[in-house]
Amino acid sequence: MELKKTTLEKVEELIERYPALAVCREDLRAAVQAICESYAGGHKLLVCGNGGSASDSEHIVGELMKGFLLPRKLGAKEQQAFERACPASAAYLMENLQGTLPAISLVNSVGLGTAFANDQAPDLVFAQQVLGLGAAGDTLIAISTSGSSQNVLYALDVARAKGLRTIALTGAKGGRMAAEHLAETVIRVPAAETFKIQEYHLPVYHMLCIAAEHEFFGD
Repeated sequence: MELKKTTLEKVEELIERYPALAVCREDLRAAVQAICESYAGGHKLLVCGNGGSASDSEHIVGELMKGFLLPRKLGAKEQQAFERACPASAAYLMENLQGTLPAISLVNSVGLGTAFANDQAPDLVFAQQVLGLGAAGDTLIAISTSGSSQNVLYALDVARAKGLRTIALTGAKGGRMAAEHLAETVIRVPAAETFKIQEYHLPVYHMLCIAAEHEFFGD
């Protein structure tokens, strides 16, 4: 799939703001390509991580499931569907709903997570959700500052088995994610301390969301 030239320019805009991320340029471009191809094929994004990375997972979903930088107005197709199904509320829905890029955070299923952790295996909670929710062509973003969080690695295992695209966000060392090539794309931000890695992860995933939004909702 050939992306808009302006979509891939979002990578260069990120590097202009954070020059140290130039070492990640090719992986950033590969991640944008994978996410956009996944969405173009009618697929979705899954995200997981622990601690601060769990919060990042929620943050990513929040930017994708509603307007981020662009308004994402709905079109005539949605309007016609609403007018047929619910004419009394169609105008309100059209005025306030926004176009979406489907994304699911695997960290917020408290009932399932606690039940599976208690009954089966705590380190397979993310893997279980990838098994149930993931489909070939979807994309999994797996976040681990160490690159070796076992529950995230198991999620990557199941994702590969099911034919999902896989993107890892980690630190400079990359951990097992990089050493064992557990993801198709491993974005190793240039930091070693956890909080500094997380400080780079935020602008990286903001860029990924901005690029995807631009590809599908931008001019």
